[in-house]
Amino acid sequence: MPTQHEGTGDYQPVVRSFGQREVVFDSEGFFNDFNDWTEEICTCLAAEAGLGHLDDRHWLVIRYLREYYGANGRAPLNNALRKGTGMALLDLEALFPGGIRDGARRLAGLPNPKTCS
Repeated sequence: MPTQHEGTGDYQPVVRSFGQREVVFDSEGFFNDFNDWTEEICTCLAAEAGLGHLDDRHWLVIRYLREYYGANGRAPLNNALRKGTGMALLDLEALFPGGIRDGARRLAGLPNPKTCS
């Protein structure tokens, strides 16, 4: 899926189509634009990650991450995520393939933590 420039190690963005909509992702599958996220795209990405069904706990975490990022311009620290969802960190990590970073944050449409300042 990621495209690599030969010999440079630099990755190009990846464009994917979801119905009539094209969405740009980075080479690790994170949205380039927070505003491109939709529940339908999230559900599709979740299925690709092995989550056949997003239950109420998944949506609680995803919505909390989106609301927090939308209000603060950054992802919540683990302590705020734990308090905001009422879930233990180990439970949060286990809920998503890839844990909080590569699972929950990616599905919630947050930017790649490597590119955050």
